Amino acid sequence: MYAIAKAIDAFNELFGRIVAPLIGIITLIVLYDIAMRFFLGRPSDWAFDVTKMLFGAHFMLMAAYGLRHHAHVEVDVLKRLLSRKKQAALEIVGYAIFFVPFIWLLLTQGWAFFERSISRGETTYGMVSIPVYPVKGVIVLAAVFILLQAIAIVLRAIIQLREENHA
Repeated sequence: MYAIAKAIDAFNELFGRIVAPLIGIITLIVLYDIAMRFFLGRPSDWAFDVTKMLFGAHFMLMAAYGLRHHAHVEVDVLKRLLSRKKQAALEIVGYAIFFVPFIWLLLTQGWAFFERSISRGETTYGMVSIPVYPVKGVIVLAAVFILLQAIAIVLRAIIQLREENHA
């Protein structure tokens, strides 16, 4: 179990480190759009749509990396007062009650959004019609990565419970 958790962590760590610097490309596009507004008096036709889509994709793809590094909201104030065994049990219960329904909705609805976007040929509004389905596909991909990281967290909690029981 520990090897599986470690492999998931390594995958999400690598993927996060690859995706994180791409915020620089988004920044360059925003700067381009600002320059177009400032120097030519009008924004570009595509930059605003592209930056919205890229930032949304970046945010979603970094979610599993954030979960891996515990950069998510948790009630640590109360959790820290508990023993390691109780913390592990609370983590398992919390993921079962809150995470499972969330990830189920994210996967099923994300897939439905993605399918609908492809079938309708959905694009952005405006002069330059950029396809929307890639970003909606990222919803599903991000959900899979988040699910994998949650599995690693639950596996570690199970390992913690087993160690506490054998001690």
